[in-house]
Amino acid sequence: MWDIFKDWIFSVIQFFYNFCNDWGLAIIIVTIIFRIIVAPLMHKQAKSNFQMQKIQPKIAEIQQKYSDDRVRMGEETQKLYAEAKFNPLAGCLPMLLQLPIFMALFQVLREMGDREEVHNFTFYNLVPNLVETPSGALGQGIGAFIPYLILMLVFAGATFLPMVLQQMKNGNSQQRNQTLIMGIIMTVFMLWISWGSPAGVLLFWGVSSLIGIGQNQFTLYRCRKKDREQEAEKELVAQEVSVNVVRKPKKKRPKKSR
Repeated sequence: MWDIFKDWIFSVIQFFYNFCNDWGLAIIIVTIIFRIIVAPLMHKQAKSNFQMQKIQPKIAEIQQKYSDDRVRMGEETQKLYAEAKFNPLAGCLPMLLQLPIFMALFQVLREMGDREEVHNFTFYNLVPNLVETPSGALGQGIGAFIPYLILMLVFAGATFLPMVLQQMKNGNSQQRNQTLIMGIIMTVFMLWISWGSPAGVLLFWGVSSLIGIGQNQFTLYRCRKKDREQEAEKELVAQEVSVNVVRKPKKKRPKKSR
């Protein structure tokens, strides 16, 4: 069943190759289609991350206040989630749903060079062989290695960049520094993975990650804009409700004539 699914994905890539006559461009087109399909899921995930950032300071307060009472901490945290209409699973579920598609695409691209239907596996004149790995390209000389190095940097940098963008507006310096350090470690790890990965895989992942960053920033922009509009509406309502009470001056009582 899994092999049938992978063959279907390869057929989709081959379909676009027959139009553009370039495997690299066909991979990019399929990647764009893939990101469009999972866009609603990524939108929900980005909204969930945005809500989590908003309530993170309150969660830290609860953890500090009820550090000796785990049961009460859990109850207060769940109450906070309910008030903020936040579902912790909303950020994980989209990732789990798109994981099979990503894994199948990843395996298809890794095995692309073993297929008899694939010839001239290039990306125009930019990358001469999408089956080749950066480690193998380095043995052909620095000039041949440069395109693969660029793919490696995009592949790894696209992993670190979302973490930087996410923490730019985080007021908690300790959490921000911890996340950035984790991002650097992840980037080094991704560079290590990319060293032995075919260039076609790096092209797919790099393009997919860059599109994902754009989608994520667009969702965050809309969420922040909606928050600003809601705050402006609250201020307007408060101004309309407030009533300035002006006391009228007392009239002098007329003196009785004797």
